[in-house]
Amino acid sequence: MAVKTPIYMDNNATTPLDPRVLEAMMPYLTTHFGNAASKNHSFGWAAEAAVEKARQQIGQAMGASPKEIVFTSGATESDNLAIKGAAEMYREKGNHIITATTEHKAVLDTCHYLETQGYDVTFLTVDHTGMVSPEQVEAAITDKTILISLMAANNEVGTIHPVAEIGKVAKKRGVLFHCDGVQAFGKIPLNVDETGIDLLSISGHKIYGPKGVGALFVRRRGPRVSLSAQMHGGGHERGMRSGTLNVPGIVGLGAAAELAMQEMPTEGPRITALRDRLQQGIVSQLDQVNLNGHPTQRLPNTLNLSFAYVEGESLMMRMKDIAVSSGSACTSASLEPSYVLKALGVGDDMAHSSLRFSLGRFTTQEEIDFAIERVVRAVRELRELSPLYEMAREGIDLKQVKWK
Repeated sequence: MAVKTPIYMDNNATTPLDPRVLEAMMPYLTTHFGNAASKNHSFGWAAEAAVEKARQQIGQAMGASPKEIVFTSGATESDNLAIKGAAEMYREKGNHIITATTEHKAVLDTCHYLETQGYDVTFLTVDHTGMVSPEQVEAAITDKTILISLMAANNEVGTIHPVAEIGKVAKKRGVLFHCDGVQAFGKIPLNVDETGIDLLSISGHKIYGPKGVGALFVRRRGPRVSLSAQMHGGGHERGMRSGTLNVPGIVGLGAAAELAMQEMPTEGPRITALRDRLQQGIVSQLDQVNLNGHPTQRLPNTLNLSFAYVEGESLMMRMKDIAVSSGSACTSASLEPSYVLKALGVGDDMAHSSLRFSLGRFTTQEEIDFAIERVVRAVRELRELSPLYEMAREGIDLKQVKWK
């Protein structure tokens, strides 16, 4: 069967809207257009009922009460609300925050901002697979620590942190635990009670829902978490996030979360098999290809590979009919390699030669086989142009070469 191009393999960046999600949203984009805060007529009541249904869907997907779900514009806002909100609310208790060097910029930049406001932030290093250990977290806790913020799974390499064990450490030491669950939620089980998470950020467009909508789980008991609002005006969302609710987006997020939970038992193994087929198909035909991230403790859909003696951007240009991402920094204007890969100890040359393949619900085996053929061909063509690759094949140790 002919494969329709271009092929999309960048699902960690964003996912296509599932048609079933769009179907759920459509009435709230057309006839059911009421404001969920309008309490005096049926248009508002219908919107409010839709929002509450979405709270139930999302709460059920993460093992939370609907009352613990706060709607936001996306995970970046959720991260900001969780981290800044907790930092400001618990300032009298302490000023120390723990995070990791491989977190998303939404967490890192928020923590850097708090440093300018007098907070002390510990940025934990990761091992060569991208993982932080519970022992590291516990060793970093002081009597001034008020918050731990660590992602469930990394967006670039897919490495899954031992979240439940970190949650136990946080509970034992009486420290709040925030988790950026953007990449993990909907792909792997993520239950807030089983993991001890007190604050959990999610985003609609990573789970086949719409862009511009997200949510933050805020624990109500054991402990009850209070946050200082970052948006003011109207007191929506129990005073934590003012602003007219994006009803169609919220409906879409709820539907997407429900679908993700229903399909995870079959979708996870299917996508894992496709990912492994892609990896095996590439590494069986090419030498000097390195896997970045944990070999087993990683997301079912994520494959990050470095191709020695090949520049990642050049490789992408040779396979324009496949949408992937390179190991360059998030900002395309930057020539710096990925800070995540550098944190794993990957050298600049290999970081620049990396590609991230992130598969999704609509990825097919035919697309996987097409991608294997395209990648192998492109790498071989580029290596034929590389004198360094030729020298390495002849057994010359390039590190010992004295270049003039």
